[in-house]
Amino acid sequence: MNPEEILRIEGVELPAAGAPVANYVRAVRAGSLVFVSGHGPMVDGKPAVTGKLGADLDLAAGRKAAEIVTLNILATLKAELGDLSRVKRFVKLLVMVNATPEFTDHPKVADGSTDLLVKVFGEAGRPARSAVGMSSLPFDIAVEIEGVVEVV
Repeated sequence: MNPEEILRIEGVELPAAGAPVANYVRAVRAGSLVFVSGHGPMVDGKPAVTGKLGADLDLAAGRKAAEIVTLNILATLKAELGDLSRVKRFVKLLVMVNATPEFTDHPKVADGSTDLLVKVFGEAGRPARSAVGMSSLPFDIAVEIEGVVEVV
């Protein structure tokens, strides 16, 4: 079953690929790798989950934000590749969490992204990954994710 069929079965609809919010492109292909710029939890062009983990938001909200970001990344990949079945492997994700200094569950927030990728792509969706805390993120978004994806 291809990734888009799995998303449909799960009742998940990909959003339209969003436009960059500054002077960059959403993805750059170099050979068999696609470098995906940082994406946020945007819905209809607006930040959907804002605030700091550990102050304004709990772990569940952070995980949901990471899932929304991942859907936006998938939308960008679909726009870039034409078909998500061209994804061979998620190589690396950098998950940035807008968090208080006391918040330490960054990897659990990042699992909101990885859990979705594994559901859709199987083991090819389990990347090398870093999850780090940030003192702020653009538009006060809760999570930003960038990645490297191998494609065919």
